[in-house]
Amino acid sequence: MLDAILWVIQNIGMAFYNLAYAISHPGLWLNWSDKEAIMRVVYYGGSIELFFVVFTIFLILTGIGLWKNGFMWGCVRALEGFANTVGRFIAWAGLIMVLQQIIIVFIQRIFARPDIVLGIGIPLQFDVSWWGEELKLYNAMIVTLCATYTFVQGGHVRVDLIYAPVSHATKRIIDMLGSLFFMMPMATLIWMYGWFFMWRHLIVPNPSASEGLDRLMMKSRALRWNVETIGFSPNGFNAYFLFKMLLIGFAAMVFLQAMAFFWRSYLEYKEGIDSVGKYLDRDTLGEGEEAYEGTH
Repeated sequence: MLDAILWVIQNIGMAFYNLAYAISHPGLWLNWSDKEAIMRVVYYGGSIELFFVVFTIFLILTGIGLWKNGFMWGCVRALEGFANTVGRFIAWAGLIMVLQQIIIVFIQRIFARPDIVLGIGIPLQFDVSWWGEELKLYNAMIVTLCATYTFVQGGHVRVDLIYAPVSHATKRIIDMLGSLFFMMPMATLIWMYGWFFMWRHLIVPNPSASEGLDRLMMKSRALRWNVETIGFSPNGFNAYFLFKMLLIGFAAMVFLQAMAFFWRSYLEYKEGIDSVGKYLDRDTLGEGEEAYEGTH
């Protein structure tokens, strides 16, 4: 137990050095003309070092927020605003998905065309089946990038058998524990597995989460881009690597929202029941439609 605590403290201390070194040596990981720089990004993007850098930043921001509650409220508003902005923008993909499906039906049933051409000069031309399978991408964008927006809006289904009848203070404690022991670990696991899953469909030789930096540096000598372009049908959608990127974006946004939810829960616990929903930017259907809000 003592060894584990010392290991955590040591990694938190090293996080300051690792972050400073990365910022002061950007060429080691931003110069993607260098194959070793790409492999460093692959390794450190799913590493313990990155986790403790992020976790240490969370601890520092929390410490400042405990001292200055106004600063913590500012962090909450910024992260919730980010989730709302991304979610409200990506939600338009639902309309695009519907319009594109209508166009596909018209092209197939009325004009009997096998393809759809967009653009002037050098057109974007794909088979109808490509456009049909691309609809999955819009759906994936809504699911992954609107998840935190839906969370802020209170639209996720939750079981309130225990949560509903307890006091305000107990609810906030449950929320804080849920953020630390459920949301953050879940987002971290998805990121760690999704990160290497994504890179295995972008480069060869395929990297592995079990390989150390030295091993990946050796592999970098033979590194080349091999972006996944295989579809489920001969003329179908062939950019499925984008789904892997969306998975990473989902994990990052959930982790950030877990931080915001922990801070909001603490502040609402400290300031009392009157602070519930403070600065919360939720969409509304308009006056008279309150009964339908939050029933997604």
